[in-house]
Amino acid sequence: MKRGMIESWLRILLLQASWNYERLVGVGLAFSSEPLLRDLPGGKEGERYRTAMSRASQHFNGHPYLMGLAVGALTRTEHDEVPTETIQRLRTALAGPLGSVGDKLIWAGLLPACSAVALVLAVWISPVAAVVGFLVLYNLGHFALRLWGLSAGWSSGLRVAQRLGSPALKRGLRLAGPAAALCVGFALPIVAKWLLRHLDGHELIACGVILSVGFILSRWLWPTLGGNRFGLAAVVVALVLGVL
Repeated sequence: MKRGMIESWLRILLLQASWNYERLVGVGLAFSSEPLLRDLPGGKEGERYRTAMSRASQHFNGHPYLMGLAVGALTRTEHDEVPTETIQRLRTALAGPLGSVGDKLIWAGLLPACSAVALVLAVWISPVAAVVGFLVLYNLGHFALRLWGLSAGWSSGLRVAQRLGSPALKRGLRLAGPAAALCVGFALPIVAKWLLRHLDGHELIACGVILSVGFILSRWLWPTLGGNRFGLAAVVVALVLGVL
């Protein structure tokens, strides 16, 4: 294992704390890369170290859970004495794929799936079991992804694009959305039944009417309405009717 790899991985966990409007996660990229750059010729006082750190801290964006790929690949290019222009092109080429792959894999896959499992645990067991289950499942996934990304980036260097196109990652992207939809679809009736358990007949009819109105609006009359806005509007209407 490359010296400094563990410290670099731990720093990647703090990467989002460095986000700013000017460089996005560029400062966090440099902070995470620093342990892997210390043993460049000349050490921390050497010109190559200072140049590499300056380059690493420039503007960069990408999904935080896949930033290990960028950290590993870019630090490897510094050790391999890759020309500056090539390193800059690699930085530019990585930003888009890291963002899109991470969004599909995590925000549209892992996060909703773990949330749905947590909701089922809350209904079937207890809220404490839901919190523990969510934290264990979600963190197992994103910790493993961060660790794989750093190792794969370092071992690949300029060939890091091959890792983004690996069969395992493609399979994960293909299954992430359907898996999340399956988990959410399984959880919805269970949670709905639990939420409605104390309502009488008239209240259940009212819920059915609200559900039907929301479906008709979002499906045919107002496709851009969205669940959040409709839900807030329904709450406001319910409060007004309750007061009246």
